Amino acid sequence: MTRRGGLALLFAGWAGVAGADVYGFRGAEGVVFFTDAPTEPGFELLIREGTPPPPLHWSEFARREAERQGIDPRLVRALIHAESRANPAAVSPKGAQGLMQLMPATARELGVADPFHPNDNVRGGIRYLAQLIQRYPGRLDWALAAYNAGPGAVDRHRGVPPFPETRRYVTTVLDNYQRLRRDEG
Repeated sequence: MTRRGGLALLFAGWAGVAGADVYGFRGAEGVVFFTDAPTEPGFELLIREGTPPPPLHWSEFARREAERQGIDPRLVRALIHAESRANPAAVSPKGAQGLMQLMPATARELGVADPFHPNDNVRGGIRYLAQLIQRYPGRLDWALAAYNAGPGAVDRHRGVPPFPETRRYVTTVLDNYQRLRRDEG
């Protein structure tokens, strides 16, 4: 990444907050200076006032959305890994789509216009997960089973259904979640 690109990326959101152009200059000893009113030659225009910040990468969007919904972002990451291996274009043999593998009907119910748009998919998937966690309080394993096999199957079996795929799924997500919690503190 170029010096200009790195500085622009670092302060992309600042211009909107400050309401001014942002100029940067790297001094002789590597110290970086930022200003909205350059006083000497050498300052480069990094961000023009009114330039929208770059879109959030889906992983950062997922972290923020999970926190907004009251869900541990590490759980969402574990679920995404189990569902799609973080592939926004993933399609399951049963037709589930995107990062969080939403079925088309579920995506429509959640207001997801484009299940292959990472942020739309993540917003809908997290909303669905939050609904399931609320439906099965204190039973994360049941909520995850419902995410995989549907709430009807969990209700019929009064818990994690005896489907090998669902049992593997719940174990995988919970194991990954515990590993992330342990690794990240």
